[in-house]
Amino acid sequence: MILALQALPLLLLVALLLSGRAGPVPAVLAALAAALPAVLLSLPAGIPPAAFVTEETLRGAFLALKPIGVVTGGLLFHAAVARERPEASMARAEPRRIFVATLLAGAFLESVTGFAVGAVFALSALRGMGLSGAAAGAMALLSLTLVPWGGLGPGTALGAALIGLPAQEVAFATAWPNAVWFALLGPVLWRLCDAAGIKVPPGEKLVQTLVLCLVAALLVASHALFPFEAAGIIATGIPLLALLWRLDPPRDAAGWRAALRSLAPYAGLTAALLLARAWEGAPAWAPFPDLPAFPLTHVAVVLWLVSGLLLLRRADPASAARGAFARAKRPVLVMLLYVVLARWMAGSGIAGALAEATASGLGPLAPYAVPVLGLASGMVTGSNVGSNAALMPVQAALGQAAGLPEMLAPALHNFAGAAGAGMSFAVTALICGLLADGTRPAQLWRLLAPSLLSVLVIGWIAVALVG
Repeated sequence: MILALQALPLLLLVALLLSGRAGPVPAVLAALAAALPAVLLSLPAGIPPAAFVTEETLRGAFLALKPIGVVTGGLLFHAAVARERPEASMARAEPRRIFVATLLAGAFLESVTGFAVGAVFALSALRGMGLSGAAAGAMALLSLTLVPWGGLGPGTALGAALIGLPAQEVAFATAWPNAVWFALLGPVLWRLCDAAGIKVPPGEKLVQTLVLCLVAALLVASHALFPFEAAGIIATGIPLLALLWRLDPPRDAAGWRAALRSLAPYAGLTAALLLARAWEGAPAWAPFPDLPAFPLTHVAVVLWLVSGLLLLRRADPASAARGAFARAKRPVLVMLLYVVLARWMAGSGIAGALAEATASGLGPLAPYAVPVLGLASGMVTGSNVGSNAALMPVQAALGQAAGLPEMLAPALHNFAGAAGAGMSFAVTALICGLLADGTRPAQLWRLLAPSLLSVLVIGWIAVALVG
């Protein structure tokens, strides 16, 4: 009975979102209301319920500040670098341009900034090509396929710290299943192109497949030479520059100047982020000692500073900033509520209890629950940070109890949880809010079903081969 009550918030959330009868905000509010009785029954003796709810809500708000800061900063950055000439913003909706905008440029920007900013940029590029609706939204979500390295990897670092393993090794182990998944995303994108009425020729499919395999190989190989934080930037950045050159090569001095002007904000932002990451011991706000602090060098702070400087170059910076904040209102509210729900469930022990009950009920098949639980936690929490904070210790313990190699369960959870975060309730709500055309999350999930299923299959194959 208690397990059914603990599962009710998630079941209600999923049912409301899949039914299309409620938007993201009403759905998560209903889930929060349903979670209260389960929280009261799940709390250990001696913990006052009112104090717990207040404390965890404040902790959730603190954790939400980071993704909220990054999303708003990303929208400010986009407003700062958006082309002011309307005639220059429209590009042809060609298969190569869609591929570059989503699986390369979007994934690159996600590696730099994190927290679904890559999808925001990808969606903007797709809309600039005249694409809209569920197909465009699903294409944009494909940019969130390197989430363990998104924003220079804070979720991976947190998960590794929680289980006492080196972050570099956890990231390297995560890279293998993630690389396989990335290399197989071509058919998913081609299916979405078909849904948008765009035919991808066989020759183009071959080129895209080779590029995806190159990114996958670079993702794995870069961990041997560079800090894991830079792996996503390196893996996507090199092919991205090559394809951008092929698409729009500078033809004269004016073309070179235009190309440098277009690349300069992104190069500057990347340099600023890497420079900030190199500052060890930077001042940080840490109101909760057991939660990751909010350092002065955080991605959100750098994004805001760089975006503010870039906005000053525009003719009307205040108007551009107001537009960015207006677009951010709904995504910010949704993100805050989802993080609070995740904290209630994790802090009360509900998340761990559900994971352990599911695993124990499977017996010898318990190791195969790791990818499922990871994917589910990512979809519910909406971030790699949230997913790892909620279930990484439980998944690592499950792997040890099942006799798996030490690194396998954490790597599979990091992979599957991050994949789920990229297609989560919160992120799909963000994309639907930006589309603003009536597209619902359920429509995006239907189009991305092959990608979701492949995450589980890759995880199960890894358990069968390595475990």
